[in-house]
Amino acid sequence: MNEETCAPSGVALNDTGFGYTLSLIGGKYKMLILYALAENKVLRHNELKRHLGGIAFKTLSVVLKELEADALIIRKEYPQVPPKVEYFLSSKGVSLIPVLHTLCEWGERHQPV
Repeated sequence: MNEETCAPSGVALNDTGFGYTLSLIGGKYKMLILYALAENKVLRHNELKRHLGGIAFKTLSVVLKELEADALIIRKEYPQVPPKVEYFLSSKGVSLIPVLHTLCEWGERHQPV
């Protein structure tokens, strides 16, 4: 049986849907941020930092900018003093959550005890 895969040999990974998905969720914190926003709906920068534990302020800022640039999250800034900024999932980000759940379920089934 010859099943077609998402990363066929002879095709550059970046040219596949699999490669594109990995580029969106790859890295140490992206999936954790997406999950935190899925669970809490709206979070501010410091709230996200608390959820993620040991992440540096600058690292979190960079990852949030990447997720925003990839249209997975929305950054809403309120014109007030002190500034208030909130982050929440975009519809594209929400559509990725079932994929993350599938990865989680696979890991739970196959994780060594």
